[in-house]
Amino acid sequence: MFKLKVLDKYILKSFIKPFLATFFIILFILVMQALWMVFASFAGKGVTLPIILKFLWYTLLVIAPQAFPIGVLLSSIMCLGNLAEKYEFAAIKSAGISLNRLIRPLVILTFFLSILNFVCLNYVYPYAMHKQINLRMNIKHKQPALALVAGGFNTEIPNFQIKFDEKYGEENNLLKNVVIYDLSKRQGNNKIITAENGEITSKKGSRYMTLKLKNGHFFEHHIPENYKKRKRMPASYADFDEYTINVDVSKFMDDDLSKENYNKYYNMLSLKQLKDTLPVMKLDYDEFIKNRAKNLALDVNANQLYHSDSIPKRIVQPFLCNFEDRTQIELLEDASDKVQRRINNIYSESSKSRFKRERKVLNLYDNEFYNRIALSLACLLLFFIGAPLGSIIKKGGMGLPMVFAILIYVTYYFSNTLGKNMAEESTITSFVGSWIATLLMLPLAIFLTNRATKDKSIGGLNSLITRISKFFKKLFTKRTITK
Repeated sequence: MFKLKVLDKYILKSFIKPFLATFFIILFILVMQALWMVFASFAGKGVTLPIILKFLWYTLLVIAPQAFPIGVLLSSIMCLGNLAEKYEFAAIKSAGISLNRLIRPLVILTFFLSILNFVCLNYVYPYAMHKQINLRMNIKHKQPALALVAGGFNTEIPNFQIKFDEKYGEENNLLKNVVIYDLSKRQGNNKIITAENGEITSKKGSRYMTLKLKNGHFFEHHIPENYKKRKRMPASYADFDEYTINVDVSKFMDDDLSKENYNKYYNMLSLKQLKDTLPVMKLDYDEFIKNRAKNLALDVNANQLYHSDSIPKRIVQPFLCNFEDRTQIELLEDASDKVQRRINNIYSESSKSRFKRERKVLNLYDNEFYNRIALSLACLLLFFIGAPLGSIIKKGGMGLPMVFAILIYVTYYFSNTLGKNMAEESTITSFVGSWIATLLMLPLAIFLTNRATKDKSIGGLNSLITRISKFFKKLFTKRTITK
């Protein structure tokens, strides 16, 4: 018994070390990828380092549940591959210990990792998404930093477009060859001010920036409502020695990044909240469909709505018999035109897009509920693929196991993404869309576990592994010779 306990500790140690290493490496890569995707939203907004670090922290909490399954898959292949490569696995088998008994502590550990992943998805993930989305939207709507650049029109200041050739002086607040378009009346570029020189002055904490212009020209094209007045005075212009403009820059000072205006997105809710929200949303969607049907019935003056398979066969003939042939033709043409107009209205792009939008919102909430449960069990599923695969390929380290782990996880990820997209478009149900990746990978897990338990290899896999190993050896040998 004592030897078995020591073996359990050794197996757990062999698994935990690569798991922690791969988990944090993958987490770092995914966080950097997420930051790169939103980097354009941060550029030029005057976002400080603490805000960026806060955003990275929330992103880390959001991505952590995705890194758990990858870490389990890779570390299980590496752990069992190392044992088989060093012939420790053969020694353990010779002592009468089966593969099932060997991986039992790893199964228990993976089970607890699945529970931990579920807790993260149910509590940490919604909280982090709530904070991250609000912070990202606040940064997105934040006014750009007030930094006037020479050589082109600066459009960041509300109601003004400012251009100048050069900025100079001790405080870098003097401007040369200034052109200003005043758009405060929202009638286009009807007010233009030019000056040879300008100076920017502003007091700390003031909501106004003062722009003093010297040796310039003022032109305004008037657009009054009365056409006769416009004809009498089409424009006014003047030269000036000094002209002062006070610009309101309060929008650059009042940006509060701690606002939380978004609270009820599907990825901000726990499973219990999703479960309570879904029935209400389904009732609202059904009511939306009923109202559309009622409006259609009222528009065509219908007394009752029928399904296509329950329309009375003799509903038209008795009614038309009361009219002459010519009148019957006119009535039928009029009815046909009215129906065709309604069909065109129903199948118009705006109508179809609204139906799709209403259904897609409902599908997003439905998918989120099932997808979190499926992703929680992904740790166990990928372990039962990685562990037997590691014992079969008998290769440890970060080389070949990494190749197999990437191939397996990419297959899982793309099948899961495909299922989600199909479920969002109502091609398949949300339940099937969320579990399709698990259903596709489960036969592979059963097959590999069965082969590894019976100590059998996969036909043709050994030759494939040998070819891949030779390829990488040649590749690295050529690089070494080149260097």
